[in-house]
Amino acid sequence: MILTVDIGNTNINLGLFDGEQIAMRARLATQRDTTDDQYAVLLRTLLSMHDVSLEAVEGCVIGSVVPELTAALVEAVRTLTGKAPLVLSPGVRTGLNIRIDDPAQLGADLAAGAVGAVHRHPLPAFVVDLGTATKIYAVDENLSFRGCMIAPGIQVSLKALTSVSSLLPAIPLEAPKKACGTNSVESMQSGVILGTAAMIDGLLDRFSEELGTPKSIVATGGLSKYIYPVCRHKIEPDADLILQGLKVIYDKNK
Repeated sequence: MILTVDIGNTNINLGLFDGEQIAMRARLATQRDTTDDQYAVLLRTLLSMHDVSLEAVEGCVIGSVVPELTAALVEAVRTLTGKAPLVLSPGVRTGLNIRIDDPAQLGADLAAGAVGAVHRHPLPAFVVDLGTATKIYAVDENLSFRGCMIAPGIQVSLKALTSVSSLLPAIPLEAPKKACGTNSVESMQSGVILGTAAMIDGLLDRFSEELGTPKSIVATGGLSKYIYPVCRHKIEPDADLILQGLKVIYDKNK
């Protein structure tokens, strides 16, 4: 079995692959002061909960956008399995032609998501990733990563709004019945949920104008379920896109 670890700014997503199928999924909160020993305990507990022995873990691949946690997860995995994980970084084979100004700046999440799109969806593809940040990126039929846009995520935007506005309440993340809200909660939901959906629709149109019409538009990320259903473009959800991409990258390098 191969363990895939996607270290994000808000959550750490894990997938355990048995062949090409995900046999286990788990999510941990990203806590930057957690030690390698603490993560080792958490990983051992998760594997035990799913009746997976440490001996069954043949290898591991880690993609991280939180550098201060990368070493801790590497040591945790090494402690548990005795094997050094593959860390997605410049020089690791992905099969992508990275057509941005400085390919070394491409985030591990974007690289893994792009590889996942290549192997799971018709190309060219646009990927909408909704997590701590809202991102859209493009992969063309020549396996080229063409670029991306990055904006504040919906929870980041909502937190910023409520932290500076004394009279605005905390709200549930759900789409309102109408865009023109008639109360504070509905109005905020319109701005956060429908506003993000409108931004995504508009940027997808602009991406299409610049790069051509995609054959697939894919949504991933922990917050995507709140947004893609109210977008006007046809968007296919793929919650495992990054984990699947990490597995493909592991296979290419091992």
